[in-house]
Amino acid sequence: MEIRHITENDDLTAVREIYEKSWKFAYRDIVPMEWMESIPKEKWGGNVLHNGRTEIGAFDGDKIVGTASFGPSRWEEFGSCGEIVTIYLLPDYMGRGIGSQLMRVCIEELEFLGYREILLWVLEDNIRARLFYESHGFVKTEHYMDDNLGGKPLREVMYIRRMCE
Repeated sequence: MEIRHITENDDLTAVREIYEKSWKFAYRDIVPMEWMESIPKEKWGGNVLHNGRTEIGAFDGDKIVGTASFGPSRWEEFGSCGEIVTIYLLPDYMGRGIGSQLMRVCIEELEFLGYREILLWVLEDNIRARLFYESHGFVKTEHYMDDNLGGKPLREVMYIRRMCE
């Protein structure tokens, strides 16, 4: 498995497919499927490579099977923090340690950029993801955001990881 930065030469349609398939798998019992099915294929993954974040991918040969993005915190009150915005894998590649490889690269690059704290947001009901983040040293904070996806009220909770001195 190769972890590297995604470039304009990579198949960005395949990146969007990772977002779509990962969401539909991970959030199938959390977010209304009808709403997820209504999202046009070209909208999954947003504006990849043009969103102000660093985008990395996990490549199995020539096939991209996972993606992650990170950068400075998008939240003014946490401006001194780095932020991991996304980590998504094709469902067939989950549980193989690839997410941990992506996480390690995100943390290493943010630490190299000088961030001593890294935050991320996760749906409160996404227990699998929360356990994954906790296994990588992230701790739940008291910060949260209420959201609504597909007509369903949901809460996102913030996790933070402090770098070792």
